[in-house]
Amino acid sequence: MANLRQTPLTCSGHTRPVVHLDFSSVTDSGYFLISACKDGKPMLRQGDTGDWIGTFEGHKGAVWGVALNPEATRAASGAADFTGKVWDAITGDELHSFQHNHIVKSVNFSKDTTLLATGSNEKLVKIFDLHKSEASPDVFYGHTAGIRHVLFFRNDRCLVSCADDKTIRIWDRNSGKEVQKLEFPSNPNSLEVSRDGSVLTVAHSNTVTFLNADNLVTKIKDFSIPTTVNSASLHPDKSIFVAGGDDLKVYKFDYISGTEIESFKGHFGPVHCVRFSPDGELYASGSEDGTLRLWQTNIGKTYGLWKCVDGTQLNNDIASPKEVPA
Repeated sequence: MANLRQTPLTCSGHTRPVVHLDFSSVTDSGYFLISACKDGKPMLRQGDTGDWIGTFEGHKGAVWGVALNPEATRAASGAADFTGKVWDAITGDELHSFQHNHIVKSVNFSKDTTLLATGSNEKLVKIFDLHKSEASPDVFYGHTAGIRHVLFFRNDRCLVSCADDKTIRIWDRNSGKEVQKLEFPSNPNSLEVSRDGSVLTVAHSNTVTFLNADNLVTKIKDFSIPTTVNSASLHPDKSIFVAGGDDLKVYKFDYISGTEIESFKGHFGPVHCVRFSPDGELYASGSEDGTLRLWQTNIGKTYGLWKCVDGTQLNNDIASPKEVPA
């Protein structure tokens, strides 16, 4: 398998840069992938093949953040039209639209899909109760610049957020207070909580930092990357991690040693987001070039649209994911 060439699947359809993506968990129908794009039209795809399922129509500005609930029955999006929206991921219908006073950069569901967290250029983290959509949200104050990402954390007892004030902050939901703040030498570009909740992955400048999620004081690992890193993702089994950034490459590293395993220049613009699938068999990347690409974790394995016969990879003969009408 060592001589096999990585052949990513290219998912077309967006007309502007792809800036964020999210996977569901594995469901009875497989797993799913949603993408945020500056064209204002988040798209839902089958996760293992990239096949287009549908486009959520309704935003009037660039979409910066997206989320799927674990069951892939609900989707959320945050946009430059100052709204965070919740969608029925089965029918595509808009269920809720929450007005903000500035660009909504990040959205995230609680595990039971009853709550939606948003982070925005208001410098505020908010939690909306989806069963009481007319009620005022819980608001968390403290960041001094626009928020890039917010995630439910520690079994939904807390939230974790990062912002352009060079900090990561932890918020206690019960008290509504900030309980921890970490300062970085540069703005954190991406934030990921591992599938088991034990590791926080942070991309900043040309560094990927892994923190113990229980206390955030313990820095597990710190690795330098050959480019400005816009996004990083840790494999579910914590054996490898991937990263992407300004040099157009998607990198794969050994998580234990930090050794670069491979890197591929498949995109024609900076890589804005990378994320492992819930089963760890592939990772997705989104780029300034307007495409999503799906990369095989173990090159040459028969999986999804990748076919391997007697050790010979047939990727060059497979059909590309469906073209999405513009």
